[in-house]
Formats: sequence, C-alpha cells, structure tokens
Amino acid sequence: MPTILKVGSFRFFFYAGDRNEPYHVRVERDDKIAKFWLDPVRLQSSGGFTRKEIKQIHSIIDDHRKEFLEAWDDYFGS
Repeated sequence: MPTILKVGSFRFFFYAGDRNEPYHVRVERDDKIAKFWLDPVRLQSSGGFTRKEIKQIHSIIDDHRKEFLEAWDDYFGS
C-alpha cells in the first residue's frame, strides 16, 4: 500500500489490490479513510470525514492529480 503523498495529517495512498478499479486515491487520517476517483476528481466514499475536511481533501487532490495518476501508472503499469 504505497504512500503517494502526505499533507499535514492526511496520507494519500492506494491498495496493491486496486489494480482492476478505475484511477483513484485513498486518503486517511486517524481511523478515517475516504476514496476519490481521479478522472474526473469526485468523492466515492467519505469514510467519516466532515464536509469541511472533504472539501479540503478534494482541493489537495485537484492540486496533485497529475502526481497521483503518474504514481498509479508507475505502480500498476499504464
């Protein structure tokens, strides 16, 4: 489960078993885990985060979308 990025207390990653799903990234903090699709960026599951946190996470993902897509392709192959 490679970590792609850490921003503050948020850790962005994907699971090794995610290969057969569309591009996405997961984010965790403490016991909360959300999942966002990357093409286009949209929330798939909020995992207990507040609306304010989801908005903040969405903004971070927008800013790093290219990096997440490249990390996905590097890990799983394009």
